Amino acid sequence: MRLLRAILLRLATSAVTLAGVAVIVFVVIRVVPGDPVSMMLPPGATDDDIARLRAFYGLDRSIPAQFLIWAGGVLQGDFGTSITNRQPVLDLVLGRLPATLELSVLALGLAVLMGGVAALTGTRLRGTRTEAAIDVANGMALSVPDFLWGLVLVLLFGVIFPVFNISGRVTPSLDLPFTTNFYLLESILRLRPDLVADLLSHMILPALALAIPLAAIIGQLLKQSLKETMHLDYVTLARTRGYGENHVILREALPNAILPTLTLVGVQFTFLIGGTVIIERLFSYEGLGNLAIDAVINRDLPLIQGIVILFAVIFTAVNLIVDLACVALNPRLRHG
Repeated sequence: MRLLRAILLRLATSAVTLAGVAVIVFVVIRVVPGDPVSMMLPPGATDDDIARLRAFYGLDRSIPAQFLIWAGGVLQGDFGTSITNRQPVLDLVLGRLPATLELSVLALGLAVLMGGVAALTGTRLRGTRTEAAIDVANGMALSVPDFLWGLVLVLLFGVIFPVFNISGRVTPSLDLPFTTNFYLLESILRLRPDLVADLLSHMILPALALAIPLAAIIGQLLKQSLKETMHLDYVTLARTRGYGENHVILREALPNAILPTLTLVGVQFTFLIGGTVIIERLFSYEGLGNLAIDAVINRDLPLIQGIVILFAVIFTAVNLIVDLACVALNPRLRHG
């Protein structure tokens, strides 16, 4: 019952957060300089043409009136129509979201794998030169932003050693029998190794660019948590029982040390999705980030609002899932 109340409270808090984000974004993008209607019309358009188009998109009303109309549509599942694409915002956003989610999940998996291996290796070989080398590598990974890693990867594996594709999401000349926009997942389920290989060839470099800085953060936090856990009584007791160091680290220390890292991974995953904006542009990857940049450049107000609201929904949903996972893994939270 206590867990149910906590979930309901978190859902209510999330709803208030989303409402606040909607208000702030709606107002901010309308008070910044620039008129989307003027950008749509040719240079010879008259004032009457501008007035008619502004009335068509409801931009001739006051900001509170515009917000009430837009919010009423959102509650009914209508996020408006894109000014530049002339398509429903919800269809555009949901059409690009699978590509970004697949890229983000792959990047997160790589980051967890690299960061976890670095933390476990540094803990197992603590006090040696290997640990020092891992710490130096972590510092280098953290000091370089993801878009610079992207440029380095493009230069190395796209120009000097052309191993991977550096543009697009999939090779158009292949047989593409997709019925959804989750290309990678659908290719795996259809048992199409040729499509899986081609998709991964396009995704691996942008995913690595996103994963390297996150892997350094995960490695540092998990290594520090393991270092603190290794001095606790139950770990010392496991050693006195004759268990080897690998068993002590993996079976005794890791399950308790991983909780702070799990929380970090959940929070960083939402930032990872937001961080795909520049990376997708760099690699011409057809995801939500590319769509967001085009929307900002073209002052496509309905599309910007839809993308920001979607990011906010993902952020709150991931945080809720992480909280529930921490409760499930930590008996003190589950029973306290």
